[in-house]
Amino acid sequence: MIQLHHTPSSAAMVPHILLEELGVPYERLPVDRAAGEHKQPEYLKLNPNGQIPVLRDGELVLYETAAIVLHLCDTHTQANLAPAVGTAARAHFYKWLVWLTNTLQATLMIYFYPDRWVDEGNVGGATEVKAHAERKVAGLLDQLDDELARHGGPWFGGSSYGALDAYVFTLCRWTRNFANQAPARSRPHLGPYLQRMLARPAIERVLANENLSPPYV
Repeated sequence: MIQLHHTPSSAAMVPHILLEELGVPYERLPVDRAAGEHKQPEYLKLNPNGQIPVLRDGELVLYETAAIVLHLCDTHTQANLAPAVGTAARAHFYKWLVWLTNTLQATLMIYFYPDRWVDEGNVGGATEVKAHAERKVAGLLDQLDDELARHGGPWFGGSSYGALDAYVFTLCRWTRNFANQAPARSRPHLGPYLQRMLARPAIERVLANENLSPPYV
C-alpha cells in the first residue's frame, strides 16, 4: 500500500489531493513538524533533506513533491492526470509543474521563512526579504490568473482536471493570509477557479483529513 508522510497544509497536500482523486488505497503517516520529527534520524533515512512529503510505494521511496506527482501520474495513467507523453500538452505540463515547484513554491518559502536568508538577529533584514517575496509572489499569481484567462477552461490545464490543479490549489491556498498584497482568491479568474476546486469531493476530504478550518483559500 502507498504511504504518504505528511503534515497538514504543507506541500504534502498536493499528493494527498491526487491520492484522494485516484481513489486508491493509501495510508497517511503524520509527521509532527513542530516537534521536529522531520529532522530525526528515522525520517532522515527517508529524506536526508528533512522535508515533507515523502511517499513510499512498495520498495520505492520518493521525496520532492513534483517527483511524487509525476510518479502518481505515470503509475495511474487511466486517471488522465497528465497529458500523454511526447505531446506538446505534456511539454507544457512539465513546464508548469517545474514552474510551480521551482518558482512559485520557492518564492513562497522565502516569504514564510525570511530569517533563513539573513544573518541571525537581523529582524529588519528579514522583514524586508519577506516584503520583497510577497511582492514577487503577487506577480506570479498574476501569471496563473493570465493562464486561466488565456484558455478560458474550468481547470488549470483547460477543459480537463489534472495533477497541476492540486499544485495550483495548494500554493494559492498559502497566500490566503497575505497582508500587503492581494491573495490568490482576489483575482478575477483564480477566485472562481479556487471555488470550483473547493467543490470537488476529493478536496473536501483532504481538508477534513487534515483537520483544517476556514478560510480555506
